Amino acid sequence: MKKITFLLAAFLFITVVETNAQDQERECTIKYNLFKGDFQSKKYEDAYPNWIYLMDNCKDLSVNIYKLGATLAEKVKKDPALVKRVYEQRLQYYPNVDPAKVHSDYASYLYKNKLATEDEIFLILEKGYKTDATRMGIKNLYLYFQGVTDRNKDTNPQKVFDTYDDVLDNVNKKLEGYAAKLVDLKKDTIANKRLIHAYSTNSKALGQVEGGLDNIIVTLSTCERLVPLYTRDFEANRNNAKWLQRSVSRMFNKGCQSDPLYAKLARAYAEASPSPEAYAFLASVLEDNGDTAGANAMRQKSFDLETDPLKKAKYKLKFAQAARDKGQYSKARSLAREALTFNPNSGRAYLLISSLYAKSANSCGATEFEKRMVYVAALNMARRAANVDPSISTTAKKYIRSYSGNVPSQSVIFTAGVSPGSRHTIKCWISETVTVPTK
Repeated sequence: MKKITFLLAAFLFITVVETNAQDQERECTIKYNLFKGDFQSKKYEDAYPNWIYLMDNCKDLSVNIYKLGATLAEKVKKDPALVKRVYEQRLQYYPNVDPAKVHSDYASYLYKNKLATEDEIFLILEKGYKTDATRMGIKNLYLYFQGVTDRNKDTNPQKVFDTYDDVLDNVNKKLEGYAAKLVDLKKDTIANKRLIHAYSTNSKALGQVEGGLDNIIVTLSTCERLVPLYTRDFEANRNNAKWLQRSVSRMFNKGCQSDPLYAKLARAYAEASPSPEAYAFLASVLEDNGDTAGANAMRQKSFDLETDPLKKAKYKLKFAQAARDKGQYSKARSLAREALTFNPNSGRAYLLISSLYAKSANSCGATEFEKRMVYVAALNMARRAANVDPSISTTAKKYIRSYSGNVPSQSVIFTAGVSPGSRHTIKCWISETVTVPTK
């Protein structure tokens, strides 16, 4: 009899527990639907009590409790403690739902409202970065790199360089993605106006981050620092394609090609990773050694192997920069124009041509008017760069401001006996026809 009574009691207990659980589940669903409906109707005060109920009793019902709730906590209630709870509960109950962006957003909130120390914010950014850097906010990529630099520039500069390369890789992945999409979208600018604006805005912001990263690292990445550092680590990394690629790239970009180490790195990179990029660097070594035919053959080899038009454009632009550094301005322009055939939206190619023109002002003009008209050609190229490539618009605007101040004034035009609005052909290698300014 006692056994029967015990079993009956156990059965009733289980039934009650299951009933309570079902009631709780129904209540959670009702509260969630009410909360979501009020939130979407922007009835935030009405949504709030149901949301708090969900936060207390239905923590793993839906990730929307936290996605939408973050707005209530941050912008409606403006309660730091509540915001902290939103982010921490979300990471606890939905650790695999876009965790990098969650960490990034949380860090942004804390930074903006000065609610945590720099070290605390850096640790949160570090978690997001290590999870998926491409999901971090644009500004946070910059803040994270600044944090790494501050903590390692004196003790471990290699870590700073490695992090810079990693961050820049992620920035470039995003930029290349936007660039590819913009090429297609601009085929119908009217239908795709909204998307073009969104991608252009994001590209501009990423371009600013890239410039900010360069400003941070510029004092560290000098030839005087790089050569001994890479000399020290070369033997340990002579078969490490990634290390070699980054090292030779930095040496190239910082103008350290004259040091014998550059050729050593380029050859090792080509052996460790026979790739279009490696052959492109090796071509510059051959040319520096006087083997023009070998350099041209190597460039063609790198080009034939590459299939991505955006990467082809980058290689052509590197060749153009190398020609510029040797004073071969006409050749540099030709190569930059070739880059534009593969990527019509390469603002960097237009800026390169623009700077070539500006540097030739004195040699391509005999009079003040003629010299200043060279700046008109340079200005045109800089404006075109800003128009086609939002990622470098900030840099392009600096060029535009500089060149605008050097175009011929109306008094110079009058003295030269030329009519405003007429056409003028620039002499020497530029040989380009431009319009005389009207004001």
